Amino acid sequence: MTAMTPGSNIPLSAARVTVDVAAPVRLDVSGLLLTADGKVRSDDDFIFYNQPSGPGVTYRSGGGTTPDAIVVDTTAVPPGIEKIVVTASPDAAGQTFRGIEPTATIRNADDSSVLASFTPPQLGDETALVIVEIYRRNGQWKARAVGQGYANGLAGIATDFGVTVEEPAAAAPAQPVTPPPAPAQPPAPPVTTPAAPPAPAAPPPPAPGSGKINLDKGRVSLQKNQTVSLIKGGRPLLSQVQMGLGWEPAYRGKDIDLDASVIAYGPQRNHIDSCYFGKLQIVGGAIRHSGDNLTGEGGGDDEVITVDLGRLPQEVTGLVFTVNSFSGQKFTEVAKAYCRLLDATTGEELVRFDLTSAEPQTGVMMAKLIRQFSGEWEMTAIGDFVKSRTVRGMVKPAAQAL
Repeated sequence: MTAMTPGSNIPLSAARVTVDVAAPVRLDVSGLLLTADGKVRSDDDFIFYNQPSGPGVTYRSGGGTTPDAIVVDTTAVPPGIEKIVVTASPDAAGQTFRGIEPTATIRNADDSSVLASFTPPQLGDETALVIVEIYRRNGQWKARAVGQGYANGLAGIATDFGVTVEEPAAAAPAQPVTPPPAPAQPPAPPVTTPAAPPAPAAPPPPAPGSGKINLDKGRVSLQKNQTVSLIKGGRPLLSQVQMGLGWEPAYRGKDIDLDASVIAYGPQRNHIDSCYFGKLQIVGGAIRHSGDNLTGEGGGDDEVITVDLGRLPQEVTGLVFTVNSFSGQKFTEVAKAYCRLLDATTGEELVRFDLTSAEPQTGVMMAKLIRQFSGEWEMTAIGDFVKSRTVRGMVKPAAQAL
């Protein structure tokens, strides 16, 4: 095994390699596929827990018990991609790498044998790192230790490499805080101004109480208590939608058996029915549940609820989406919980809400869909915690949240 230092490189002796990144805390690990100009071709080249696969590159979740990793199959990387950079940032918002230096381990993906390892030295106020890169040089694939830090988190790295980042204010130029290494064959100098995005970024949602937005300008990221109207082109979105709900165990936590559900209500907040793992269809099949996920491990949605808005009976005027821990584990043991609304026909993500806080409770109301008098539907992020291990105990507090 080779212990690498900043700027050092090694030839890869395996066509498929895994780069896992370990630290004393839970990390978000991601990979970016870069062309010769040091940019992604589109946002699809940003590989992370909610977009876990790309051409030749995949994200692998450690499930909270082992480190997350990026797997690179060099035989499947497109010809126009010159390097894959592997990044890491603490899962806890605002946490720096001071005192929690990470170690990247490069392995043969087929037999898990260790090829090299790298621990960036002297870290301080960095909240994100480009830790290693897998790159192509004269037809041969190599690995280089980088260790370049950023003070503005993973968003700074993503913006630096041309990924569209939706933030409440215009993205500031990336701010590297660790000097880049000086290898014998240095890479192209880091870009310090954000590249023009490949497509216009969706505008940030307004602050609570400042009005609603619709879907005309693309995907919307909601914060707690914010609302988006499901309107496109001035018309209600009366097609099938899916509510994907996902989560992972907290760092070194056990498997998390959470249950996603949706509760249907009438105009007087009267309970009509509940759709959950024990009742996979309600209201004539207009609402369907994908089934129970027992661990929460892996990237992407853990459970999906499909709603045919056009087929919903008129008596259904409100839907509240909830997640419960039947086994009694608290949401302080859960990481990366989110819900997202998708167009069920195209798979396009329309609205997303990331749960950024946690309480030691066993239930949470994630979001609600409300039918307006005009016939349009609105989605509002909730993010309120409840003491309830089952959907039955959510019926009353969810009605109060309508």
